[in-house]
Amino acid sequence: MLIDGTPVDPEAIVEFIERWTPAIEKIGATFFEATTAMAFDLFAQAGVQAAVVETGLGGRLDATNVVVPRVAGVTMIGIDHTDLLGGTLEGIAREKAGIFKRGAAAVIGEPDPGIAGWLGEHALAAGSAPVVQVATTMAIREITVDAHGTHFRCVRAGDSEPISLRTPLIGRHQAANAATAIAMLDAGGASYSVSNERVKEALARVSLAGRFQRHGRFIFDVAHNPAGAEVLATTLRSVSAPSPVTALVTVLADKDWRGMLAALAPVVDHFVLSVAPTAPASRLWDPAEALAHARAAGWSAELVPDFDAAIARAGETGKTILITGSFHTVGDVMARLQVTPHGG
Repeated sequence: MLIDGTPVDPEAIVEFIERWTPAIEKIGATFFEATTAMAFDLFAQAGVQAAVVETGLGGRLDATNVVVPRVAGVTMIGIDHTDLLGGTLEGIAREKAGIFKRGAAAVIGEPDPGIAGWLGEHALAAGSAPVVQVATTMAIREITVDAHGTHFRCVRAGDSEPISLRTPLIGRHQAANAATAIAMLDAGGASYSVSNERVKEALARVSLAGRFQRHGRFIFDVAHNPAGAEVLATTLRSVSAPSPVTALVTVLADKDWRGMLAALAPVVDHFVLSVAPTAPASRLWDPAEALAHARAAGWSAELVPDFDAAIARAGETGKTILITGSFHTVGDVMARLQVTPHGG
């Protein structure tokens, strides 16, 4: 939780926990529900005028969906959380569309015309206005990716000439994400729309913790489904990371770890499999099963149950060390290496 780019005061978090834990336990609130309430409370106390609130799971039944937004946006749809959202892209799109509200703008960044069409239909049915399809209102051109970020040209809705933009975030998908963010600002009305120069300035200094975040030889990425792993693999290729690449991977049991390993295998020379210490006991994967699967597929892999030893082993075997599989994986390694998520 950041306010004006600064992490919230730890003491405020402690105070919230001490005050509200009895009520949280009484009603059986989940960790995400409790921390969502905490965020809203801290934002209110700070007098926040505009908040960026990301859903944690789906949208329709997500804890964050108690807010009535000025703008609701959906970026891209992937297969994830199938036990709760359904196993089809159309079903997942329906759940994601649950954040669209009557009278609030809906911005759809999904590039697939079919999925974008479903989302648009749901937005209209919800009474959203306006409904903006980024693919048809924002033209993205000349995307180039290197180790320092992503460069692209974008014709903003209403403009006749493209603007040249750069973001330190790495990956072709970051151009589409940036266009969606710009479209959301524009859809928010005159008080939120910003000039092209302001857009350039803001994008040039944006950061996103745990999303292809580089720290020396380490790359941290919280990809936790096959679609995210495919994007990660594409981005890794684009920066020509030094070989060999070793990936320390731990995944939650309810995720498609087979699909993730398959997506990463073409760009990873060696897998080190382990279990993240903070992963919930009810969702622990079986790394021995993953090891057997990897070896059967012909991929170089080993199992190191002790997490600290797994980190050390990854460092021994790779010039580039990829940490991925879940937020727990990335967070636990960052904590041990004393890497600050928002430190770049």
